Amino acid sequence: MSRQNYYKRRMERRGKEMETEAVVDWVNRERAVQPQLGGLKLHHRMKEQEVPFQLGRDRFFDLLREKGLLVKPEPSTPRTTQWKEYLPVFPNIVAERPAEAPEEVWLCDLTYIATDEGFQYLFLISDQFSRKIVGYHLSDTMETTDALEALRKACGSLTPGKKPRHHSDRGCQYCSHKYVNELHNRGISVSMTEVNHCYENSQAERLNGILKQEYGLGRKLPSKAMAAKMVEHAIECFNTIRPHRALEMNYPERVHRRAAPMGANVSLN
Repeated sequence: MSRQNYYKRRMERRGKEMETEAVVDWVNRERAVQPQLGGLKLHHRMKEQEVPFQLGRDRFFDLLREKGLLVKPEPSTPRTTQWKEYLPVFPNIVAERPAEAPEEVWLCDLTYIATDEGFQYLFLISDQFSRKIVGYHLSDTMETTDALEALRKACGSLTPGKKPRHHSDRGCQYCSHKYVNELHNRGISVSMTEVNHCYENSQAERLNGILKQEYGLGRKLPSKAMAAKMVEHAIECFNTIRPHRALEMNYPERVHRRAAPMGANVSLN
């Protein structure tokens, strides 16, 4: 091999090493914010951010595999829905007519978070069309008053005059007279899953899984204060920087803003 070819190949190897180092460094920075973000979504964000070293999808996945950067989903924890026969129930009015724009259907659910100081309960309301989390509340209890806190936050972000359909399972919080009356007073129609048909609220269940598996809320946390910080961080990331396949790799906040009527307040605050 000639000296010229030797130095040429050495430069090429060094160039690939620098490219690999740069990509791994970028992946580690992204994972510092979203530790469980999968390879496909990472690749989408890499292209969107115009990282200097752009890799094709196959090569990018090969690099993640080689460096041990492929994520393994963490097991989710089960959720128990409590229902009492004397509470009112409503038919599923969302199944046959899903949302075609933001603020048409809200999906509601709750899940629990384990800490060394005891359990906490996270009430979530998300927009079916944009996937954006529009209301949430973290509490030490899972009472109707806690569900109402999430509902009022969601209503605070609603465009004046909008009346979304409210879809949930038959948990006692959502079936309670106090909660149902609040919905009716606001002109919001009520939709519920059928008995034992959890798949009728699968999008909300999937949201719970993402927050737990990708943002660490499925692990036992050291304190309730840490849980509150992690919930806030997870929801901000989910809404603004996590690409969604169902949104053609777009972001819930962006889709919500583009499609919602002008002047709508989309903040959770």
